[in-house]
Amino acid sequence: MSTEAPVSPRTALALVPTADKRQTAKDFKSDQEVRWCPGCGDYAVLAAVQGFMPELGLAKENIVFVSGIGCSSRFPYYMNTYGMHSIHGRAPAIATGLATARRDLSVWVVTGDGDALSIGGNHLIHALRRNVNLKILLFNNRIYGLTKGQYSPTSEPGKITKSTPMGSLDTPFNPLSLALGAEASFVARTIDSDRKHLTGVLREAADHRGSALVEIYQNCNIFNDGAFEALKDKQQAQEAVIRLEHGEPIRFGAPAEDGLGGKGVVRDPATGDLKVIDVAAEGTEGVLVHDAHAPSPTTAFALSRLADPHTLHRTPIGVLRNVPRPAYDDLMADQLEQAVEQRGKGDLAALLAGGDTWTVVG
Repeated sequence: MSTEAPVSPRTALALVPTADKRQTAKDFKSDQEVRWCPGCGDYAVLAAVQGFMPELGLAKENIVFVSGIGCSSRFPYYMNTYGMHSIHGRAPAIATGLATARRDLSVWVVTGDGDALSIGGNHLIHALRRNVNLKILLFNNRIYGLTKGQYSPTSEPGKITKSTPMGSLDTPFNPLSLALGAEASFVARTIDSDRKHLTGVLREAADHRGSALVEIYQNCNIFNDGAFEALKDKQQAQEAVIRLEHGEPIRFGAPAEDGLGGKGVVRDPATGDLKVIDVAAEGTEGVLVHDAHAPSPTTAFALSRLADPHTLHRTPIGVLRNVPRPAYDDLMADQLEQAVEQRGKGDLAALLAGGDTWTVVG
């Protein structure tokens, strides 16, 4: 009979075993053949994640990847960790159960714009509003890739695909706006081909206690090639990408030697909305300083709406919001601990045979 004291749910995370040796990206590569289309952006994301995992300092047995359905959802096969290729759209629900039952695990969800925002929409927003301790990587290629090129919930209006031969009539979801509306405590966007930026965002997401949604613009070179070219081409990107840094002025474009070139983001005093100005013409006064830790999501939401859905110009990347909020897992563990202290351990048999049950005698 063990004489060890029971582990409190509050201290479970402190007892996570760390790796007994220095790990590298190779330690997180499984023996499975990677089977995405050659040139797919998923390869770049996989390499970045495998390269980042050693920074967690956790044993592989304490890391789990849960996915739904789609090209991105093959991810768990290629990670030498625990994982589950689960049900269409239900990865956040399955991961919620795992994260709340096993608080010693680092739980990651890998999903796509179709999987997460169509059949999985409700599961995603409820995981975010509850602030379950999950890291959700949403691969957005603005198309259905696995089912061969139909329009998705993030496809731009007018998109011509196999399922919309005359152009899509749908208004697309903006994943960041959706997450902020669901009260997500951590919201970020990055790009598959920018490994340094992607790794930096993953690092911040991993450090966040609670739900962290990271939208990753990912190129599908078979069915939607070049969808994010404006953000990747060096000449175009300078005018199209707004790189957000906490505590720094929100500016982009090519600055002049006097620092007054390029563009800046200000608040329109007439409407309260955000707008882009020419710094050379209007100066730097009024240019917003990015505050990812602002308690209110108002400015983060406005930033998420800046990008033009067709040209992608004025697209912010980086961490839009990162605020502390009690994680659902911790609140539930505290509640269970209080229940045990007040009422003692539960009696499952008594619960099943309570006053509202009866026996049928035949």
